[in-house]
Amino acid sequence: MNTILRKPLSVAILPLAMLLSAVAFVQPAHAQTSKLIVESGDNAQTRQDAAMDKEQWNDTRQLRQKVNKRTEKEWDKADVAFDARDNCQKSTNLNAYWEPNTLRCLDRRTGRDVAP
Repeated sequence: MNTILRKPLSVAILPLAMLLSAVAFVQPAHAQTSKLIVESGDNAQTRQDAAMDKEQWNDTRQLRQKVNKRTEKEWDKADVAFDARDNCQKSTNLNAYWEPNTLRCLDRRTGRDVAP
């Protein structure tokens, strides 16, 4: 009966013994943490980076404003021309016609501007 208990016990202990021997050969990884560095995030490099970012943002802001003003001027010009064309076409002056190249209302006889 003693041999019956030894056989299942040895079958159970053998994998456990192999696992423990494998773990014994693995070196644990240790990190050296003897130094502690605490930064507030406010050093000369971050201040310089922030200043450069702000400068770049301001430059691009000025360019965006110029582009927006230019676009607004073009829009206003097209809007005025659209209204002038409508007024020219609704004019009671039979000699008035709309010149699409110059965006002006002209007199057929003289070629001068007409105020519709």
